[in-house]
Amino acid sequence: MNVFGVGLPEMAVIAVIALLVFGPKKLPELGRTLGRSLKGFQSASSEFEREFRKAVDSAELPPAGDATGPRSTAAEAADDSSDAAGRAG
Repeated sequence: MNVFGVGLPEMAVIAVIALLVFGPKKLPELGRTLGRSLKGFQSASSEFEREFRKAVDSAELPPAGDATGPRSTAAEAADDSSDAAGRAG
């Protein structure tokens, strides 16, 4: 079992230290509070991801092969200026 990069032996050490620091009466309350906090964090994280995906999906972006970007605009400007120079000279 590996949660957040912490294996079972490390979790056991953390549990023993928590038991010694907070005592057996306070430990269940702390566990519930920690569990609720993690659940709230996970739900906020998934809500953020859902909204982000919705925003990305709804964004109207031109297709990747479409020639409407700055590169094509610069190339068109260079062609226009060379055409104008050719007509003037």
